[in-house]
Amino acid sequence: MKIAVTGSIATDHLMSFPGRFADQLIADQLHKVSLSFLVDDLVLRRGGVAANIAFGMGQLGLSPILLGAVGADFADYRSWLERHGVDCDSVHVSEVAHTARFVCTTDTDMCQIASFYAGAMSEARNIELTPVADRLGGLDLVLVSANDPEAMLRHSAECRDRGYAFVADPSQQLARMDGADVVALIDGAEYLMTNDYEKSLLQSKAGLTDAQLLERVKVRVTTLGKDGVEIATRAGEPFRVPIVRDARAVDPTGVGDGFRAGFFAALSWGLGLERAAQVGSLLAALVLETVGTQEYDVRRDVFVKRLADSYGDDAAEDVRPHLVP
Repeated sequence: MKIAVTGSIATDHLMSFPGRFADQLIADQLHKVSLSFLVDDLVLRRGGVAANIAFGMGQLGLSPILLGAVGADFADYRSWLERHGVDCDSVHVSEVAHTARFVCTTDTDMCQIASFYAGAMSEARNIELTPVADRLGGLDLVLVSANDPEAMLRHSAECRDRGYAFVADPSQQLARMDGADVVALIDGAEYLMTNDYEKSLLQSKAGLTDAQLLERVKVRVTTLGKDGVEIATRAGEPFRVPIVRDARAVDPTGVGDGFRAGFFAALSWGLGLERAAQVGSLLAALVLETVGTQEYDVRRDVFVKRLADSYGDDAAEDVRPHLVP
């Protein structure tokens, strides 16, 4: 499949706080919070939603097309992604702004406080999908991930106009969208990707029930943290897929991106929704077990064994032929 991944491309500045944020917050003083956390370390990593998803797909042997806006400081990052199978030929390079920055502190409960500087990402609204489709001879799927909000709306509208199948993945940008924008983003999507909190926020803003949501999207995929993932379609009852066994929590940053990479890679192999969620869950576990969002390797034998341990031998054998030795 020719899969275009649109969204943010950023540098992550990741820090660890050796305590609990909850212990520092006073319930009746939240309206005037003024806190500074002395952290133990600072790690600079490559990140951004679209880049993380594309990297994960590359680890699974795909050649995803990355679409986003970056600064002139992207050269080293580009080289890294291209070495890992990502097509960066359609990335827009700003002449005036730096690549986006994500600054995040994680506490011992795996809770996070973060800030995001958009930088060049605001120019993503100028990116058109049709020239990319022309270059590649068509697009089979477009992931509309967290990005400049205007870019997200433009991409989903163009997908509807041009007949490109697309994934609505609003993520953090739900906070910036009103109900009309939410509906405009998701309407006609093949897949809607959220976590459980984002699903509730989306439905509250858009005024949609579960049934009404599935009138606008074909498949709803909702990640539930330690409770796995729930998948709902227009036919049949929702079903759940549990998380991978014995995953070691090190850093939650980018876990959802890993899930999306694995999920859509498996669908591109022709596997069903349950298998796709299992592959996505295992890739998410690999991200969880490393510091940074692109610091893991997919080794076929280990990957297949962990699939078998968590989901059975049939799952492992379905996936094995698609992984690079």
